[in-house]
Amino acid sequence: MSVIYHVSKLGSDFAKGTENEPFLTIQKAAEVAIAGDTVIVHEGVYREWVKPRLGGLSDNNRITYMAAEGEHVVIKGSEIIKGWENVDGTVWKVDIDNDFFGGYNPYETEIEGDWLVAPREHKVHTGDVYLNGKSFFEAISLEKVIEPDKWEKSVYETWGNCEEKLVNPENSIYRWYAEVGQKKTTIYANFHGADPNVECVEINVRRACFFPERTGVNYITVKGFEMAQAATTWAPPTSLQYGIIGPHWSKGWIIEDNIIHDSKCSGISIGKEGTTGDNEFRKWMRKPGYQYQMEAVFKALSIGWSKETVGSHIIRNNIIYDCGQNGVVGHLGSAFCEIYGNEIYRIGTKHEYYGHELGGIKLHGAIDTYIHNNYIHHCTLGTWLDWQIQGIRVSSNIYYGNNRDFFVEVTHGPYMVDNNIFTAEYTIDNAAQGGAFVNNLVGGFINHYPVLNRPTPYHFAHSTMVAGVVPTYGGDDRWLQNIFVGGDKPDRHYGTEEYDGSTTSMEEYTAEVKKKGFGYIEHFEWTRQPAYIDRNVYLAGARPFEREKNYVTGDLKPEVKVCDEENGVYLEIILPETMFELQGKVVESKDLPITRITECRYENRDGSDLKIDKDLLGNVIGMASGSDIGGETETIVIAGPLQNLVAGANRVKIWNR
Repeated sequence: MSVIYHVSKLGSDFAKGTENEPFLTIQKAAEVAIAGDTVIVHEGVYREWVKPRLGGLSDNNRITYMAAEGEHVVIKGSEIIKGWENVDGTVWKVDIDNDFFGGYNPYETEIEGDWLVAPREHKVHTGDVYLNGKSFFEAISLEKVIEPDKWEKSVYETWGNCEEKLVNPENSIYRWYAEVGQKKTTIYANFHGADPNVECVEINVRRACFFPERTGVNYITVKGFEMAQAATTWAPPTSLQYGIIGPHWSKGWIIEDNIIHDSKCSGISIGKEGTTGDNEFRKWMRKPGYQYQMEAVFKALSIGWSKETVGSHIIRNNIIYDCGQNGVVGHLGSAFCEIYGNEIYRIGTKHEYYGHELGGIKLHGAIDTYIHNNYIHHCTLGTWLDWQIQGIRVSSNIYYGNNRDFFVEVTHGPYMVDNNIFTAEYTIDNAAQGGAFVNNLVGGFINHYPVLNRPTPYHFAHSTMVAGVVPTYGGDDRWLQNIFVGGDKPDRHYGTEEYDGSTTSMEEYTAEVKKKGFGYIEHFEWTRQPAYIDRNVYLAGARPFEREKNYVTGDLKPEVKVCDEENGVYLEIILPETMFELQGKVVESKDLPITRITECRYENRDGSDLKIDKDLLGNVIGMASGSDIGGETETIVIAGPLQNLVAGANRVKIWNR
């Protein structure tokens, strides 16, 4: 028989856990809850790391943790600190016994690991200081606390050496610095006129807020909480990936309707566990990180990585912001998941460190995962999908205000990207093959390139079972019914002209290979894979693929603008009349040739036919219009992610608040 437990700030862990005699801590409920039980948490701030002891037994027999209806419940990885002593002017210090931190001191724990690039000359730590909720910046010395310099942009290397500005540069003068001794930790901070003994000053203490210590804690729902201020560690795909919240290599979690913010590294983790590797590259340097990641995949298979045991999580309707590395991160445990309805912003924009694992969403091995209807904005990179994203679908997302929008890397298809709004000038990095891009708005330039020195796995359809390992040759892509917007960056490619020189069918491709001889591996490297490109619209100087047959070009500047307003988000765009003369179609599985390497078709996660028959707002594509002639009705399908547009100026609400 299922039980409902209650937790209240007025309760006791020696109580019964009932509504009238609630527990004091969420952890107490987590120690006794079993499959079918519900834990209702009442209003207040709970400063603890919840480590569920048990999980549910199935999707219909789970353990649910939820905030009481209409009550604001906060779980924090921080503690309030008093007893600050003034050092000089606006600089204060506090001494804290190391025992206060237990076995994990964030002020000596470094942000370090595989693919962390900067800084190298000094270390950044997982600790942080907050003044009335505002996160400080770590200084490299006490002198930089006393006389802080204002950061306007990232001081470290960035992707493509592009300038990346801080979202709130005025906050960068709020600095802290820590000295860790054998018995105590001393934290110095510049509060710029605020009295830390009067205001609310918090510091990071715990590594997570809601994260099991052991793996295999399945079928848990976490609903309606605010979670913040955790000392999470760097989360590359070759380590145990911590987040403020995460299932820790389990199956079937639902994380919904939460507000998650101020993680030193990652917000939500659906990632790897520790036995399959823990930053071996940075520790030993015996092999490249690529090789350790390859080993992690096969080690995971050896301990049972499959759809039956890991992944299949739902992450929906959360607000995730102000995290240093990722809003959502995952490797392998990110397979078979669904991520939708989330607003993710200000990720990686504090620029205290830099590495090759930053993004609003950064996933590896996300086989058959469905990412849709999210609003991802003001991030250093919107979404980065890497290795083994076979069967993934990225649909109906809005990208705005990001330094870069979308990156897909060393994967072999099939993967589907449809009905998205991309608005960054640096729109897409495509270092993959076997993709289908259908009905998107592409607001800037695209980098498209092969990666021949890092062969990666591909899989049997809808399975974690590895079918082979292969380099990324580049190409084998499908671009149908997209709108491309040109720009003026030199040596950049706007549109699909970067595919010039490609073959256009598998028959032509194999014929070209045969011309080179007996099909040695070099011949496949030297022959450009097919490009299937048709019915696209190219505006403001964007250029088509040289062999595209049906397309529209024009010099009209569409003046794409995303307006984030109090009641919602709007897209403004100007479109030419000629665009509406290009008749599109509802794209289905049968319209998309199978991928060359994986030899898999584009289909839904259950193996049924895929049909792109709705636009970003859910409007049915190809609704009957026009006159009925001979019993047949004319249908109109236009390029891009929105169907109900007109020639000239448009303003459409694309996200509700």
